[in-house]
Amino acid sequence: MNTPRNDQPAVTPAVSYVNRWLTIVGAVLALAAVGLNGYAKLSAPRDSQGDSLLFTVKQGPLTISIAESGTITNRDLVVLKSQVEGRTTILSLIPEGTQVEVDRVLVELDASRLEEALAQQKITVLNAEAAHIGARTNREITLSKGESDVELAELAYRFAQLDLQKYLEGEYPKQLQQAQSSITIATEELERAVDRLEWSTQLAIEGYITQTELLADELALKRATINLELAQTELQLLRQFTNPRQEAQLESDVVQTRMARDRTISRADANDVQAAAELTARESELERQQVRFDKLREQITRCTIRAPVAGMVVYATTGRGSWRGNAEPLAEGQEVYEQQELIHLPTTSSMMAEVKVHESSLRKVHLGQLVRITVDALPERTFYGRVGKIGLLPDATSAWLNPDLKVYNTEIYIEGDASRLRPGMTCRAEIIVEEYADALYIPVQSVVRVRGRPVVYLQGRDGVEMREVTIGLDNNRMICILDGLAEGEQVLLAPPLGPSTAPDSYELPPRPADEQAEAQPASQPQEQTDQTEQTDQTEQTDQTQTAMPDLSRIQNMTPEERRQLLESLTPAQQAEIRRRFSGGGGGGGGGQGGRPHGGQ
Repeated sequence: MNTPRNDQPAVTPAVSYVNRWLTIVGAVLALAAVGLNGYAKLSAPRDSQGDSLLFTVKQGPLTISIAESGTITNRDLVVLKSQVEGRTTILSLIPEGTQVEVDRVLVELDASRLEEALAQQKITVLNAEAAHIGARTNREITLSKGESDVELAELAYRFAQLDLQKYLEGEYPKQLQQAQSSITIATEELERAVDRLEWSTQLAIEGYITQTELLADELALKRATINLELAQTELQLLRQFTNPRQEAQLESDVVQTRMARDRTISRADANDVQAAAELTARESELERQQVRFDKLREQITRCTIRAPVAGMVVYATTGRGSWRGNAEPLAEGQEVYEQQELIHLPTTSSMMAEVKVHESSLRKVHLGQLVRITVDALPERTFYGRVGKIGLLPDATSAWLNPDLKVYNTEIYIEGDASRLRPGMTCRAEIIVEEYADALYIPVQSVVRVRGRPVVYLQGRDGVEMREVTIGLDNNRMICILDGLAEGEQVLLAPPLGPSTAPDSYELPPRPADEQAEAQPASQPQEQTDQTEQTDQTEQTDQTQTAMPDLSRIQNMTPEERRQLLESLTPAQQAEIRRRFSGGGGGGGGGQGGRPHGGQ
């Protein structure tokens, strides 16, 4: 009895990972060895009785279809997604498969972070409201003060205009009249003083008045003269200095008050615009903060996902995979992101199959085509449906993983009773493209193209011949032959690839007419081919003889070496080889000449 040793090293994850990969690599190498062994068997020489590389043209019913794997899903369903911004955690989740009614709680998401943000946002909204009220009051004060200042400035301007008008129309004419009146009065007083002095002089001479009275009259004359001069000087000052200065001052006051009024209006407008802008900014800030507050409150509400319709709960991860592997099943405590699909609620019992059609088969698929569907979980039953929708663009996920792979999402609507189907089941959909009740068909690998025209290689009595055919649709296994072959003829499953790479100057052999094929024996097409080959050989005798390789070792070559040699030759050289070997064997029934293609 062997006891385990405690000092043995434990298997680390890295070592386990390497061992797993070594196992995978070993399996791949084993499969490659099996493939090479199979290829070696196919390439081995065959006797004249072996026909494993030949296919007999068959006639009968043929179905042209496209088979793709897919997934069963509900046709009509309501998709419930996470509407919470960022990432959040699932707190509670209703079990899958539960039948729910409208407004039933399905998922509860963690809202603690949002609730904390909502409390902080409420304070921000209150501050924004206070700032908005202050800005609105300031706008009202600014508007009122501006109106008052503008009215005062307007009043000062009007007073300046009135002062100017008052001086020009009232005060100046009055002062001018007073000055002129003073001159008139002073002139009359001077005249009276002159007359009195003359009388006083006569009276003094005659001795009627004293000398003192005479001197008083002379003084009165001087006073009148001085008063007249003063009155004249006053009028001159009024006209030359006082009036122009006062008029200019008053006109300047009008201009200054008008400019002051304009400045007051502009200042009031600027203050009002500034106050209005401040109020608008505060209003916008309040609205923005209020919107954020409402959004947070709505986000908290969205943390509770309810059923909008009645139905059965299906997790969005059921039956679906991810480009990183299988999608993690939906569960409590799992972190989800915004717009992630969480719950599917089927609204009807109708089902559909989702498949991906390769771009090479897209031309065969049309809306309304019949589809035969088999489900792995229900192997005893076959479902039928119709192609209901074909994607306009290639599948983005497949294109991202492999840019060279272009597949189109296709929906197939299942008809009839689909009550046993469940979402997520694996299925295989066979899209029926065409059904032939009686058609000729051969394997698709038997048809190659030479200069863009489909040809096949037939096994005749005298060797292998190439014949042009008219082909129809294929199902990736068999291809429908519309013209060029008859039932019972044998074609090569592995035709030579050399002629398909021939230049455009290469001429295809003529195809026998249908009526000639019916009237003549089976060897007639081969005889026509031999005649054509003989003509080609005659026209190119010199070139063939000079370029013909050494054929002395052909009997000792392996089938693969013979095939490579034959593919490297020109069509004329191939015809010459067939002529030589078939001529020597008298029909090519059992010699090496009957198999110039190395068993093909």
